[in-house]
Amino acid sequence: MFSDNTIRPLDGVRVLELGNYIAAPTAGRMLADFGAEVIKVERPKTGDELRNWRLYSGDTSMLYRTINRNKKSIVLDLRTEEGRQLVLDLAAKCDILLENFRPGTLEKWGIGPDALNAANPDLVITRISAFGQTGPMSQRPGFAAVAEAAGGFRELVGDPDRPPVRVGVSIGDSIAGLYAAFGAVMALFQREAAKVAGTPGPSLPHRIIDVALNESILSMMESLIPDYLAYGIKRERVGGRMEGIAPSNAYICSDGDSIIIAGNGDAIFQRYMDTIGRPDLGADPDLSTNAGRWARRDELDTAIGQWTIQYSRDEALKILDAAGVPSGPINTAADICSDEQYAARNMIQQFTVDTGEAEPKQVGFPGIVPVIGGKSLPIRNVGPDLGEHTREVLETVLGKTPEQIDSIVNDTVGGLS
Repeated sequence: MFSDNTIRPLDGVRVLELGNYIAAPTAGRMLADFGAEVIKVERPKTGDELRNWRLYSGDTSMLYRTINRNKKSIVLDLRTEEGRQLVLDLAAKCDILLENFRPGTLEKWGIGPDALNAANPDLVITRISAFGQTGPMSQRPGFAAVAEAAGGFRELVGDPDRPPVRVGVSIGDSIAGLYAAFGAVMALFQREAAKVAGTPGPSLPHRIIDVALNESILSMMESLIPDYLAYGIKRERVGGRMEGIAPSNAYICSDGDSIIIAGNGDAIFQRYMDTIGRPDLGADPDLSTNAGRWARRDELDTAIGQWTIQYSRDEALKILDAAGVPSGPINTAADICSDEQYAARNMIQQFTVDTGEAEPKQVGFPGIVPVIGGKSLPIRNVGPDLGEHTREVLETVLGKTPEQIDSIVNDTVGGLS
């Protein structure tokens, strides 16, 4: 395991997070995971609305605890002049600012890029919105569900004879958060490289990272657009399959569980068919390439399904693994919690958390990705209580006196727990 003095790549970087929900907080989580001091600004009384999403008991959801881990929570009222001035004061002491308000909101409050730049000419400003800061749709509100549809993703998810469906997580927000973290680190790298070279740093427009949810989704759509423009191909929903790749699907076993088998590689296909007792399919020259196998995908899936239904999940996976055919279980949360591979890489980390019951409970949280040094870095703390670090940040970052802090806290009615 790691010691408390684990070296993290972003140690010494300070981030001010004005985000709410999932997108900007995911970016903040990525930066915090690798050592950045992330100061999360939350509204009085309610805080980030994520505190109440999937809240089964207590006053703070495990979703909030997960996405806002390794951060500090402070409460400021951005509707007040004092709150907005404190944001500018904090920005002057930070390297990166994250926000995911509707475009124009920060400007309306007097804390837009120009004001932030005046407070800190080195600040990297990372902005996440539904459709970006510019363009005819920039002012439209929109959550990830809308962006996933606009970016082409939703059209491809589900079965062809049914309406499009949504995946079970906020994938659009999460991908945008990853891009935002990557963009922020790029701008920070450029800024620091200029300092080393003794040249002027990037100007304000080049320190503004503009992440749109719909564009983040579009960027993950592989060759959707070029295939359409080059060949007139209109991708359609194909259920558990992947367009143009076969055989790759989920198959039911005798115990009712399903497994994933991805035996679509040309070099794998023949031994895959030998393994399921269909060497005739493996030797068929028409099935030697993906194009040929895709044309006969229904035939292949039927043959594979007739084989898997004879075995339990574990039996089928053992046979496929021995033959070198890529396959795996469709894990539930319970499966993941007991999985030896995740445990070996410290990917489920235990914390004592208030769950609303009489006594705190040991709860596992997903580890930090990517791995550095052989195992997931240790999570320092799960998402903080509302306003838990207000006094600490005002004192250590802004140098406020106890009397000044008392005044700020008292003015932020109900801001602290």
